[in-house]
Amino acid sequence: MNAPTPSPLQLESPFHAGEMYVQTLAGSREQMAEVGARVIRLAMPDQHRQFFAQLPFLVMGGLDADDQPWATLLSGTPGFAHSPDPTLLRVNAFPPPTDPLYGAVTSGAPIGLLGIEPSTRRRNRVNGSIDEVDAQGFTLRVAQSFGNCPQYIRKREATPQAHDAPPVAEPPQSSLDDDAQWQIASADTFFIATHYAGDGATARSSGTDVSHRGGKPGFVRVEDANTLVWPDFRGNSFYNTLGNLHANPRAGLVFVDFASGDFLHVAGDAEVLWHDEAQSGFEGALRLVRLHVREVRRVRGALPAAWRDGEASPSVERTGAWPTA
Repeated sequence: MNAPTPSPLQLESPFHAGEMYVQTLAGSREQMAEVGARVIRLAMPDQHRQFFAQLPFLVMGGLDADDQPWATLLSGTPGFAHSPDPTLLRVNAFPPPTDPLYGAVTSGAPIGLLGIEPSTRRRNRVNGSIDEVDAQGFTLRVAQSFGNCPQYIRKREATPQAHDAPPVAEPPQSSLDDDAQWQIASADTFFIATHYAGDGATARSSGTDVSHRGGKPGFVRVEDANTLVWPDFRGNSFYNTLGNLHANPRAGLVFVDFASGDFLHVAGDAEVLWHDEAQSGFEGALRLVRLHVREVRRVRGALPAAWRDGEASPSVERTGAWPTA
């Protein structure tokens, strides 16, 4: 029996020019050319479909009206995200009015979603465009579906406590105040949204992406009120985030206080610094990313559930970090 002929979309590379450029610099281009189309799928496997349906929150990356990427979290009772078929993911939630992505969920909009389960450290990603929107939520049509390994994810457990009060947004700022700097210096996790729609973009390789970064508290360095730096270590070698940033430096970060439910959103322009380990100040780091902050937004009580650490908490450090994926 003959194998089915691949469609033109299946034959397209899942990587755009920015990702290929970074892969070449990092020495993984040849390997990714061989495995990329096989690993990054056009539809979700059943295991991923079941996984998304059991989560109490999703991480979302999207664009505001000015094409600025932002990262945020969407929450709901497990089952609020579910897959009616392998090419679709239904999400019965919207970013609230306090969120930078409020109003950004529109038909055809590119978004990235990351499913992450802190208690098991599992994560899977799905990127695509919004197929339809109604009063309850939206449906994402899949362009990229792939898994990530659990390394560098901080283990956490949900508590019975919940934040019942509605979220409260503070006025936007153009730099990091003392509280924001402290939260970032204490963070062991953040999420970053990036976007690509440049030359040579295809339906399979363009769009918005959101990914996880993790490390010991202090792995994100606050150089000053307008500048953040973090290390980038060996991961899956796709270089989705760095490839997007090479072509489009605009990025949106969200730091989540899992105990209080507070979100700290940071938007800015990023540059990749190709340092060796000795120059970086982080053991094992292959490169650094520096973010020049343009806008900061804090939302109090944005995450409904309260989570507790499932691991011993190290003290804040200014050198050394766990790798990021």
